[in-house]
Amino acid sequence: MKPRFKDVATVRSGLKKENYLADDGIAGVVYLADRLGKPVLIEGPAGTGKTQLAKSVAEMTGARLIRLQCYEGLDESKALYEWNYKKQLLRIQADKKSDSWSEVHDDIFSEEFLLTRPLLEAITSEEPVVLLIDEVDRVEVETEALLLEILSEYQVSIPELGTITAKQIPLVFLTSNNTRELSEALKRRCLYLHVDYPDLEREKEIVLTKVPDISENLADQIARIVRSIRQLDLKKA
Repeated sequence: MKPRFKDVATVRSGLKKENYLADDGIAGVVYLADRLGKPVLIEGPAGTGKTQLAKSVAEMTGARLIRLQCYEGLDESKALYEWNYKKQLLRIQADKKSDSWSEVHDDIFSEEFLLTRPLLEAITSEEPVVLLIDEVDRVEVETEALLLEILSEYQVSIPELGTITAKQIPLVFLTSNNTRELSEALKRRCLYLHVDYPDLEREKEIVLTKVPDISENLADQIARIVRSIRQLDLKKA
């Protein structure tokens, strides 16, 4: 697959055009993820732009963004795939006069009856894709196992259909707010990126980028107020 980016500077300038101010560390990890075909695990406090990085990469490359929002209780049927049982039942009823169950079985367990979820949708897409697995630390340890085959081989094993291999390698970003420790197996499959709150000057630059008509003095005041609020002992609702 042809590389998406020429060099780190190309990544950084491309993100800047999408109003995402990345330093060389962030841009370098995105560049390596593309060249090595590896996912990026982004950790850091809430509100530091982890999710926005994936969105901005999708925008700068013109790729389709597919998002899997993680939550407690997320399972294979919502993350990967499930069978369209209602449609299968209708087909069985329509073919109830058939003498061959094997023919009916092969028919109802085909891609026609498969409901793709974000993970499977990302690797079966023929167009360029950025896959965002958001807040992966919210899922149970067991659910992480669903990700391992995809993140290492970019393929999915479906018992009734066999192994489905990616038609193109998506750029994959996983975000975590560190609500729990992720498994070592998952970490080994990813490039690691820690994103922290920006310093005062970069925060001011971000404000000026997001609100072009604002004065530098007001941008500086906003950046200072935001930094002072972060130092308060507040809990996220």
